[in-house]
Amino acid sequence: MTKIIVIGAGVGGMVSAARLARAGHDVEIYEASDRTGGKCRTEWIGDYAFDTGPSLLTLPAVYKDFFIKTGARLEKSLTLEPINPAFSYHFADKTAVDFVNLDLPKTCAAIDKTFGKAAGDAWHSIMQRAEVMWDISRVPFVQSEIPTLTGLLKQKDLLTGIKEIAPWKTLRKVVQEYTKDPHLQMIVDRYATYSGSDPRRAPAALLTIAFVEATFGAWHIQGGIGKLSESLEERCRELGVKIHLNHSVKEIRTESGKIIGIVNNRSEFIPVSIVVANADAEIVYNQLLVPSVKNIKQERAKLRKSTKSLSGFSLLLGLDNSKYQGELPNLSHHNVYFPEDYDAEFDEIFEKKVPVSDPTIYICAPRDSNMVKRKNTESWFVLVNAPRHEPGSGWDWSGDSSSYAKMIIAKMDSLGLEVSSRLDVMEYRTPLDLQNSTGAPGGSIYGTSSNGARSAFTRAKNRSPIQGLYCVGGSAHPGGGLPLVGISGELVADAIGSA
Repeated sequence: MTKIIVIGAGVGGMVSAARLARAGHDVEIYEASDRTGGKCRTEWIGDYAFDTGPSLLTLPAVYKDFFIKTGARLEKSLTLEPINPAFSYHFADKTAVDFVNLDLPKTCAAIDKTFGKAAGDAWHSIMQRAEVMWDISRVPFVQSEIPTLTGLLKQKDLLTGIKEIAPWKTLRKVVQEYTKDPHLQMIVDRYATYSGSDPRRAPAALLTIAFVEATFGAWHIQGGIGKLSESLEERCRELGVKIHLNHSVKEIRTESGKIIGIVNNRSEFIPVSIVVANADAEIVYNQLLVPSVKNIKQERAKLRKSTKSLSGFSLLLGLDNSKYQGELPNLSHHNVYFPEDYDAEFDEIFEKKVPVSDPTIYICAPRDSNMVKRKNTESWFVLVNAPRHEPGSGWDWSGDSSSYAKMIIAKMDSLGLEVSSRLDVMEYRTPLDLQNSTGAPGGSIYGTSSNGARSAFTRAKNRSPIQGLYCVGGSAHPGGGLPLVGISGELVADAIGSA
C-alpha cells in the first residue's frame, strides 16, 4: 500500500482518488475550499437550485464504469434522466430547431422542416464524418495517455485516419465542406466553446463532440448535476479516502527529479512519493513547483504559448410565475439563443478581450421539482461566453458588473422570455468570481483552449516530467467536460498502477 496525496477535490481528483483507494492505496485529498466538486456543483439560493458548472451529462458510461469498478452501481445514488429535446436552438431570423435526444433521423427531419432538405442531408453527412473521427481518435487521443509521434506511426491506417481527422483544418472549415447554411454553421461553431475555443482556430476533430452528444445522449441528474460530485465524495469516503477541506497546498517539493512531499497551508511538510494534482496545470507548474525545479521547462513553455480558454458570465435567476398573468414561454431544458453576428462574439472575447456586446445566450431551465421548493417557480442558469479576468492585458472583472447583468436580462425580455416580470431571485457570477471560487486562473473554464492543430499535444500530460507527479482534471489530458475529466481520473489511476 502506497500513500498518495491528491491536490484538489474536483471531479477528476475524486475519480482518481477512489480508483486508487479501491486498488489498495492510502489516499488523502487536500481541498482548498469548504466543499468538494470543483466546478461541478448545484447551489441553492433561497428556494431555487442551480447547476453552476456542468449542466448536462454526456457519455454516462464513463461514470457507470467508475461506480462499478469501485464497488457500487451509479443507480444506487443517482437517477439519470434523458433530456428531450437535447437542445433547442433559436436564431436572430426568428427560426428555431429542436435536436431530438438520441434520435438522429428525427433531428435531421426537424432540420429539413425548418431549413430545407439540403440542410437536413448536410447534417446527416456531418454526423457521419463526426462518427468516423470519433472511431479513429477515441482510443489514441481520448482513452489513452497523450500519444507520442512514434506511437502514432505504429497505428494502423494512419494515413486514412489523418485524412479524416484533418488536423490542418479548423472546425469552421470542415463544416463548410458540407454546407453553407449559416444556422448549421453556428450550431457546429458552438461545439468549439465546449472547450473554451474559437471555432475559426479550433481543430476539426472537435466535431466528435456533436457525434457523442447525438449518439450517447444528453442526460440530467435528478436534483442537479452537482449530485454527481456528492456521490463521488461519498464513494471516496466509503473507500477510506481522507478528505481535508479548507486545506490548500502551498508547495510540491521535489528532490533529484522525484516527489518527496507537499507543504500545506499550515506550513506542515508531509512526506509522500506520489502526488496527483487536480489543480489547474498553470498553478501546478508555475506556483506549486518552485522555479529551480528541473525537467519542467518544456511544460512551462507550453503553458506560455497556449491560448487560455474563454470564461463565462452567468446569471442565476429564480422566477416566480405567479407574478405573471400572460402566456409563459415554453422553454426546453437546454436552450441557445444565437445573435445575428456570431463571429463578432469571438472577436470581442479573443482579440479585443472585452465583454460581448450581443452575446449568445444559453439558458438551462430544468423541469426538476427537486430544484425548487415552491410550486409555480423555475430556476434558470444563464451563461454567456466572456473574456478571462486579465487586469492590465485584458478585461478587469473586479468592478461592478450589474449593468452587464441587466443588459442580458433586457435582451432575454426582448426575445419574449418575460424574465423581468417574473424575477424573484437574481445573482450574477463573473470570471473573477469563478477564479476565486474554483482556483481557475482568470476564470478560464477549461485551462487552455483547443485553438490550433497542436492543442491536443499542449495540454498537461497525465504523467509529469517529475517522477511521482501526475496531473488530472480539465486542464490536463484529455481535456475539459465531465466525460473527459472522468477518463482523465481513470488514466491517472492506471498510470500509477503501472508505474
